[in-house]
Amino acid sequence: MMMQRRKFLLSAAVAIAAPAICTSAWAQNYPARPVRIIVGFPAGGLTDITARLIAQRLSEQLGQQFIVENRPGAVTNLATEAVVRAPADGYTLLLSNSMNAINTTLYDRLNYDFIRDVAPVASIVDAAFILEVHPSIPARTFPEFIAYAKANPDKLSYASSGPGGIEHVITELFMMTTGVKMLHVPYRGSAPAVSDLLGGQVQVYFGPIAPSIEHIKAGKLRALAVTTAKRSQALPDIPAIGELLSGFDASSWQGLGAPRHTPAEVIDKLSKAVDAALADANLQARFADLGLTVLARSPGDFGKLIAEDTERWAKVIRAANIKAE
Repeated sequence: MMMQRRKFLLSAAVAIAAPAICTSAWAQNYPARPVRIIVGFPAGGLTDITARLIAQRLSEQLGQQFIVENRPGAVTNLATEAVVRAPADGYTLLLSNSMNAINTTLYDRLNYDFIRDVAPVASIVDAAFILEVHPSIPARTFPEFIAYAKANPDKLSYASSGPGGIEHVITELFMMTTGVKMLHVPYRGSAPAVSDLLGGQVQVYFGPIAPSIEHIKAGKLRALAVTTAKRSQALPDIPAIGELLSGFDASSWQGLGAPRHTPAEVIDKLSKAVDAALADANLQARFADLGLTVLARSPGDFGKLIAEDTERWAKVIRAANIKAE
């Protein structure tokens, strides 16, 4: 009887340990086939470029193709839902960004819970935005702009790439912080917003740096401040709002996510590969040219950033009564 009991206990122990052993061995061989990175925006934009740059580095490091797949629509919701519903095996990843945090509050009904259903893998970059104005605005500094805007409430129009987008909520945060009042003119993307800013149809834009930097250097637009706590490498002579308004720091992060229940070993392997890629000086320079700053954080720290961003933008959306289209 004692011998039979020992055999039973040994068999039970082996049965319990087997899945863990198999998972560990499987994770060590990951990736064994191409990996998809789903992007919720069309090809050619900053999010797409970030995905392609990191995909190239991951392909080189891990010996398998990392393929970028664009699934635009519903401001990243279609792409996110596709990843949430994918097998939790590390072969379908999401290029997530601040819109995922914003959408949690912006949309009353989503078919997923972003924080619950998407496991943070690795942050990649942080994008600063820039307060730029048409040259017809007399203000030449950030304090002068605030004074001018307060003296002319609701007479200035500001552009955004759409209601509830990151540019919209950043501008609303700025107005809540300073007491400035301006009229919102939404566009479908940054390109038409910049075009109308150049033409003077709108006077103000908190936009991404890359689409405007050449216009700023040519004097066609006037940059007054970047929206972060520190200055941007792309425009080092332009002050950061955080230098002038204590505590103000608004940007848009980008990073990789995976379906929840993706094995921890796979997430750890991907996270370390991303960190190694971000340590490359050439990649850092490429991101800097695009107005992006490398943002290397562990999965746990990246998860905290997402949670904090979700809470911050929820307060802005509710206070400004922003509704999705």
